[in-house]
Amino acid sequence: MRNTKIVSLVMIVLLAILLVTGLAGCGSGAPKVDWELKISGAVNKPLTLNYSDLVKMPQTDLKDILMERSLGEDTVGSWSGVSLEDILKQAEASSNLASVTALAADGYAIEISKDELQDAIVALKENGEWIATADEEHGPIRLVCPYTPANRWVFQLQEIQVNE
Repeated sequence: MRNTKIVSLVMIVLLAILLVTGLAGCGSGAPKVDWELKISGAVNKPLTLNYSDLVKMPQTDLKDILMERSLGEDTVGSWSGVSLEDILKQAEASSNLASVTALAADGYAIEISKDELQDAIVALKENGEWIATADEEHGPIRLVCPYTPANRWVFQLQEIQVNE
């Protein structure tokens, strides 16, 4: 009888270990994506952050953000990602930052003023779903500037150049 209790206890402990190990292996549920974001220009520490780096950084949620579209109907959505301010601090961006130039994978580039960057994030999720899997055409990351029309946001963001 005593051996049966010991075997049962060992089985319970092993199952608990397998469960914890399995859950830990799931991580954040983020997709595996081969993507890099460069931070360059007027910075003391130029950065290259890969997708995994961005997933591991503290995330900021923007809820009920109006996405003003130049074509089609405006929509309201929620976005999650890394605060642009945090990224620029990590790169030690110039205190004289006047704007950034955001560059996309397709060659699109736009200059965005410091004022327009208020509360901006490098978004990884839209409405709770990973952009990389839910909207591959516009992912895996996107610069979201909540106080500017969406045509000034940049999808497939590859580089942020800091301008003085």
